[in-house]
Amino acid sequence: MNNSRYPISLHILTLLDDAKGTLVSSDYLAGSININPVLVRKEIINLRKHGFVNSKEGKGGGSFLAKNASDINLGELYKAVKNATILGQSKNEPNPKCPIGKQINQHLNTLYNDAENALIENLSKQTLADFSSKFK
Repeated sequence: MNNSRYPISLHILTLLDDAKGTLVSSDYLAGSININPVLVRKEIINLRKHGFVNSKEGKGGGSFLAKNASDINLGELYKAVKNATILGQSKNEPNPKCPIGKQINQHLNTLYNDAENALIENLSKQTLADFSSKFK
């Protein structure tokens, strides 16, 4: 993947699953991931928006899973955090007079969509509980 949102979000969810409903602070999560707590809070906002986590703000606050880990599908998580195609995108416009250039983006889009759909299909066969069990 071309960004770190998925691994950060999966790391957060795995830590929250391990906490078994206990409130976990963004500082603690950031310490485990080894990133700035601000980045963790940004991902928590997105995870909350998509129904994966709930949070309690203020002193003594933190985050916890909004649903059972066995109900969190890793394909759905991917869709919630993705912000670009997995294989990237060309920044320049191909020559429309070239027989390849005028069609390349259409065929690349099909290739990319097929690859991403295969990734989502594979991830969708797994839950957070499946992933978390690797750490027990």
